[in-house]
Amino acid sequence: MSDSVVDILKSVGAVMTDDHFVYTSGKHGDVYINKDAVYPHTQKVAQIGKLFAQHCKDMDIDTVAAPALGGIILSQWTAYYLSELKGKEVAGVYAEKVANNMGEKQFAFTRGYDQYIKGKKVLVIEDLANTGGSVKKIVDVVREAGGNVVVVGVMVNRSPDSVNSKMMGAPFFALDVLKVGVWDEKDLPAEIAKRPINTKVGHGKQYLQEKGLL
Repeated sequence: MSDSVVDILKSVGAVMTDDHFVYTSGKHGDVYINKDAVYPHTQKVAQIGKLFAQHCKDMDIDTVAAPALGGIILSQWTAYYLSELKGKEVAGVYAEKVANNMGEKQFAFTRGYDQYIKGKKVLVIEDLANTGGSVKKIVDVVREAGGNVVVVGVMVNRSPDSVNSKMMGAPFFALDVLKVGVWDEKDLPAEIAKRPINTKVGHGKQYLQEKGLL
């Protein structure tokens, strides 16, 4: 099996190109990584978890933490292989979005998982980094819960120029990089703008509905 995460994703059709996508950020582009397409393939996800573990095998880590939902699977496999490599139990936990006192959604460690964070050395992982915002939120939540962020890792970094150790305030790595063009709608190249917006993945359907075009 390939050690390239992008190759693993391509093998299950998770990397989509030459189309017109709207991303979560509201920006547009012609490449989309459908990360959810890899999760049903357990051997391939296990391989990704193993790659995370191998990268961090020489680091002192007690817990692997990630955001729900996709991060749940990655944290489990990564913790499993780290436990094997280190000969000790490494916990795998996740943060989920809950409503605060103002009714706003924010990440938190629930279900008693905070006990695996407080006073522990933590590896924070995420599947994709587009703007890096979601993984940075987990870094912050780990610190708020009393954990020590040893290192931050992502499966694929799409924005290596801006998503880095400086942004995270901690050592950072990516298993693979797939740098793609991302534009505001008004700056979108004509070749991409003329393509119909993909409504099957990303936020294309929601975007068109908000515009009254669907």
